[in-house]
Amino acid sequence: MKYKKGHFYIENVSAERIAKKFGTPVYVYSYEKIISNIYNFQKNFKTINPLICFSVKSNSNLQILNLISKLGLGADVVSKGELVRALNAKIKPEKIVFSGVGKTIEELKFAISKNILLINTESENEIVEIEKIARKSKKKINIGIRFNPDTDAKTLKNISTGKRENKFGLTKEKFLYLLKKYKNSKFVNIDCLSVHIGSQITSHVPYKNMLNAVNKIIQNSKYKFKYIDLGGGMGINYENNSHKLNYYKYKNLIKSFLKKNNSKIIFEPGRSIIGNAGYLISKIIYIKHTKSKNFVILDSAMNDLIRPALYGAKHRIIPSKLNNKKIKKKHEFVGPICETTDKFLSVDRYQKINQRDIVLICDVGAYGMVLSSNYNLRPKPPEILINKSSAKIITKRQKLNNII
Repeated sequence: MKYKKGHFYIENVSAERIAKKFGTPVYVYSYEKIISNIYNFQKNFKTINPLICFSVKSNSNLQILNLISKLGLGADVVSKGELVRALNAKIKPEKIVFSGVGKTIEELKFAISKNILLINTESENEIVEIEKIARKSKKKINIGIRFNPDTDAKTLKNISTGKRENKFGLTKEKFLYLLKKYKNSKFVNIDCLSVHIGSQITSHVPYKNMLNAVNKIIQNSKYKFKYIDLGGGMGINYENNSHKLNYYKYKNLIKSFLKKNNSKIIFEPGRSIIGNAGYLISKIIYIKHTKSKNFVILDSAMNDLIRPALYGAKHRIIPSKLNNKKIKKKHEFVGPICETTDKFLSVDRYQKINQRDIVLICDVGAYGMVLSSNYNLRPKPPEILINKSSAKIITKRQKLNNII
């Protein structure tokens, strides 16, 4: 994914050609980049031989899940819908982990009927319900218990999940209480200690603190866990500032942890697999010039990509074709929705751009299309998968008539 003679290409297809053929806005993914990210992840953690369960909530497109399945990955799901989609993508049930704080009775029954690897529980109430289902089904269910290590992930407050005030997991005291109470249950096997402290983590230090907390509670419990599910949260470089997680340092921390705890590691990466493989190609509708800034109004909006409005996240925006005319004036890229938060990025200088030019919002492969909506009754964009010179529609553009 790079510029060739001043024009931006995703593999062998130019952004302008994609925009012309499929219209805008449009989500585009690189097949080669997805595969490269998976191989890179597998290579970096090869010595600890983890089970890699792709986080379906980050991108639930069926064709992408099919690709991930073919490369041997499992799935981390948080709803019945995601579980059905993962199974339809031929991801093996024995490689599927069901997470989440509020699984319904229906969801638990369905997961149990599919014989998935683990249900990661987050409360005693949930374990009680699983026992009831197991008793009726005459099964013994493999579960994990999620531990809240009260660890600051040093990430956005909105996506922090490992602190005491967050709704996720159990305190040390409650975790030990449930482990003692249910370790000899006739209906559940406590196979896993699960932990996940947040998303978009770019330093190994929070993971070090997390592993220390996990090690302490294991030593305290004197319990042998078959699996340690370390969640995901590995950050990527959104702003070209070179801040991304050092896999080598994280791997070494885990290797030290495993010397004391002989368990199988489970990872639940999403963003680090798919995030930088996706672009949202958009057209400039208008440019509104004011004294202090230029408002660049795109045909993409917060309904298409809500991360900037929801989290204050910043995604680079690049032109489809380069020129040498730099304008030293603030450019604010915004959408057409009637909300002040419908904006993507402000930059102090940008190259000269014009109405109807094409731009690309970068690194939207994770938490992009999955968080899209029909706000303002706007149809959702299509999704395109690029493989060398081939451009394949993997989700059709939604039609307004179907919404109405």
